[in-house]
Amino acid sequence: MTNKEILSNYVYTIVASLYEAGVKKVVVSPGSRSTPLAYGFASTKEFELYRQVDERSAAFLALGLAKESCEPVVLVCTSGTAAANYLPAIVEAYYARIPLIVLTADRPHELREVGAPQAIAQPALYGHHVKWALDLPIPDDAKTTLPFIERHVARAVSVATAAPFGPVQLNVPFREPLLIDFENSLPQRQFQRHFGKDNRPVQEALFFLEDVVNDTERGFLIIGENNQNIDTAQLWQFIRQMKWPTLVESLSHLRTNVPEDCLPYIVDQYDAILKNDAFKKQMVPQTVIRIGAQPVSKPLMQFLTAVKPAHYIVVDEDPKFRDSLHVSTAHIEATAGKWLNELRITCGKNEAYTAMWQRANEIATKHTERYIVEREDEGALAGTLFNALPEHSDLVASSSMPIRDVDTFFNKTAKDIRVFCNRGTNGIDGVVSTAFGLQYASKRDTYLLIGDLSFLHDSNGLIASRYQASDLTIVVMNNDGGGIFSYLAQSTVEAHYEQLFGTPTALKFEQLAAMYDAEYACVETKAALTDTLSVPKKKAIRIIEVMTNREQNVVEHRALWQAINEELDTLWQA
Repeated sequence: MTNKEILSNYVYTIVASLYEAGVKKVVVSPGSRSTPLAYGFASTKEFELYRQVDERSAAFLALGLAKESCEPVVLVCTSGTAAANYLPAIVEAYYARIPLIVLTADRPHELREVGAPQAIAQPALYGHHVKWALDLPIPDDAKTTLPFIERHVARAVSVATAAPFGPVQLNVPFREPLLIDFENSLPQRQFQRHFGKDNRPVQEALFFLEDVVNDTERGFLIIGENNQNIDTAQLWQFIRQMKWPTLVESLSHLRTNVPEDCLPYIVDQYDAILKNDAFKKQMVPQTVIRIGAQPVSKPLMQFLTAVKPAHYIVVDEDPKFRDSLHVSTAHIEATAGKWLNELRITCGKNEAYTAMWQRANEIATKHTERYIVEREDEGALAGTLFNALPEHSDLVASSSMPIRDVDTFFNKTAKDIRVFCNRGTNGIDGVVSTAFGLQYASKRDTYLLIGDLSFLHDSNGLIASRYQASDLTIVVMNNDGGGIFSYLAQSTVEAHYEQLFGTPTALKFEQLAAMYDAEYACVETKAALTDTLSVPKKKAIRIIEVMTNREQNVVEHRALWQAINEELDTLWQA
């Protein structure tokens, strides 16, 4: 065979193996050394191809695609620093449990570590932040090469999609020339498929959980962030059966689409409630059961650390303990599902305990709803956005203040709205690109709530809108700097605060919007924001810049928490 035939067979074996393993989407950042892979995917009708020239943004775009679909997404880049720019998104994917198949094109072995351009040590480039990494063989005509690729590509997808999901790297070396033949159909593969396993708990764990629950007088559930493929119907049925207060994080997919008969058990204002010392003293639980990741609420973490429940049971699909509090007493390795409703349990023993959680949640909800109506700060503006979100839409929130405002002001609802955020490592990078990826996968009306610094950090993410049809509304809370630091200890030290933490830029985004032919509006009030949101978009991308004040935001938020705290105190006086 000619070199071109060998290279073509090699590339199309990779492509066919990925398709047979269930991969449907691929994000390509064009470059020279990755030419064979880019051609292979672009000439194949079986894949949805997305383009983004900025590799860091491309990786977050792929992360958004995979986060929404819960299916593996392929990333393709050229060699050298292009591959290094994937690292932030790969780290996020690893800790957020997102399946990415990272194909890093590379120089052949004889050009590594000899001063060749764009040649860095790429095998195992991502270290412990991928579940598995493999340096593939160079394309040749050996009889074992293509069968090796078939099985190890299948292995890569299997590893990426086994609980817990995560990224894998396949490093793919190519010699020049880099051109391949274009095939009309994918080749047949000898290796056909891999069968996974049902991630149910062992029987001993079920007996243990039954005994603990049936012996509990005062307990509550915590539902943290879960993947989009979580079976919410089974969780709702479990909540009905338990009749326990259920603390639901905004990323749990249980603050929305709430069945009417489950509403009384859903506690969405726990962050504010657990700032009250009297409430915490009176409401010490005997048992806590957590499903999914630990919520990031500091008051909740402080409460659990202080009371150390006799039973703190974590249900998680990974044997690696996600227990930053070091208070868990048992870990059940399983994916939440039908088995929860096969438990033989008798619950709702202490109705007064549940009723007190419900009453406290009603008080906090009353104050937050009033706050959204009466105030004009960043929190009230965020709440106005949440109330305006239409049915069957998605909300993507940046880390820092946006997700905290979601936690506070996004109240439980029967509306079909899904909430997403990159909380694997809580970074502010790549948020715009993640939102694009989520919208491309969902095809739903999508809104991004983001701060000005986060928006600047991934402004290159807007490039994606030039390569594929997009539909995104971006709401930028511009408080001219890092608003989250106003709530931290650094804000109490005036020296160097603005220089190092406030970091104002005095930038506005009208010209950036014009650069990408995006619709633009600048608002300063809730009324203006409501009016702007009520008008249908005229262009694929709409950027709404909301001018806010950091100092006012802190004062108003603390006043809200104080008002909730004071009324909660009256519960015990009565």
